[in-house]
Amino acid sequence: MSVRKRLLGVAAVMTAAGVLGAPAVSAAPAEPGASGADHGHRATQRAMDRAVASGVPGVTGQAVDPYGQWTGTSGIGDLRTRASRGAYDHFRVGSITKTFTAVVLLQLAAEGKVGLDDTVGEWLPGVVEGHGHDGDRITVRQLLNHTSGIYDYLADPEFQRAYFSPEFMRHRFDTRPPEHWVRLAMRHRPQFPPGTAWGYSNTNYLLAGMIVERATGHSYADEIRARVIEPLGLRHTSVPGTRPTLPRPSSRAYSKLFAESRSTTYDVTELNPSEAGAAGEMISSSADLNRFYRALLDGRLLPDEQLSEMKETVPATDLGPGVGYGLGLMRLKLSCGTAVWGHGGGIQGSQSEAMATGDGRRALAFNLNGDWTGDLKPIVEAEFCAE
Repeated sequence: MSVRKRLLGVAAVMTAAGVLGAPAVSAAPAEPGASGADHGHRATQRAMDRAVASGVPGVTGQAVDPYGQWTGTSGIGDLRTRASRGAYDHFRVGSITKTFTAVVLLQLAAEGKVGLDDTVGEWLPGVVEGHGHDGDRITVRQLLNHTSGIYDYLADPEFQRAYFSPEFMRHRFDTRPPEHWVRLAMRHRPQFPPGTAWGYSNTNYLLAGMIVERATGHSYADEIRARVIEPLGLRHTSVPGTRPTLPRPSSRAYSKLFAESRSTTYDVTELNPSEAGAAGEMISSSADLNRFYRALLDGRLLPDEQLSEMKETVPATDLGPGVGYGLGLMRLKLSCGTAVWGHGGGIQGSQSEAMATGDGRRALAFNLNGDWTGDLKPIVEAEFCAE
């Protein structure tokens, strides 16, 4: 899967974040990359360093284990000033947003306000139709687990020209509501008939956000704030809407914008994330992402029934063997046999991963502030598989 395809979508390695049964023992964070204080995170630090050596400007991340918290950084946060990558940076998390959106819909399901087997047509009549799309044959569940077959608006040539090329610098402050991108997707044939296969589509989650608004009378962003961000005290997590800036502290974000010549590096830190909406607009930090996935997987956000529904996966065949996708939550089996849960995501200038073991003993979230290179899987393998 190319970087272009995975932006706002699944990170190439696809890893995940699913966490913990019991809270970690409180401990002061170690200095980033500190030797002798990482309780086994040296391999993770080395993997971050290798990502930078491969061409990524910088990496920041936090791991949680029974010893406490470890924070690691590598590389540059600002290519102009040569400032180092920050240990507590805010960053754009791309499709990790999908887990937040799914949690809200599953809470609404637990409250009897939305049914997972309700059709999209019931909630959004006339929205999903044309060129073979039929919202009356697609369920909310199929939106959340990407078995709807709905065309991914990121693949549309209009979107590709405007957002996956140097033309992006002319369009990065444009505002487009989700309805615009859904209409764009409806110009194309579905990927497959509903329920017959698996195919990642960001359009699914724009529609999920629209259903949240229809069911509650509030935007999906307001519902995430009220139901997740505020109850968990995620002070560094936000749903920015059209706001183009990152909160401080933060590093700069860089992209080659998929030009054939990679001689130019673009600073894309400021952008209007309405291109992503409920599929990928959020901002967070490594610490907040770990806290979110821990709360989710130890049952603080969903009743047992809805959490079980969320973890019921279908084979994500496009992503390789052993990868399953639930309702906004992915499961990946690593080379050492450890299974991790969570999500990955990207947006221009940013690649992020958040994942954890199901027993809650280890968790990791990290971000790369460049989108044109860098293999994320070695960082994940180093944290969860290194002796």
